[in-house]
Amino acid sequence: MDLRLPIGGLFVVLGVILGVFGIMTNGDVAMYERSAGLNINLVWGVVMLGVGLIFLGLAQRAARR
Repeated sequence: MDLRLPIGGLFVVLGVILGVFGIMTNGDVAMYERSAGLNINLVWGVVMLGVGLIFLGLAQRAARR
């Protein structure tokens, strides 16, 4: 079993959850005061989603070979 498949799936699920939370709390200025006004939940949600998709793509490419 290729470990990239479950790890990629985990990153995708957590990235979507964190991204949705970041979108839902986008108007809360006080929440993001400590991070210089940057919506850190949304940023890291997108990063985790991207990494998860890369892992899944690499796992799919390896399965074709």
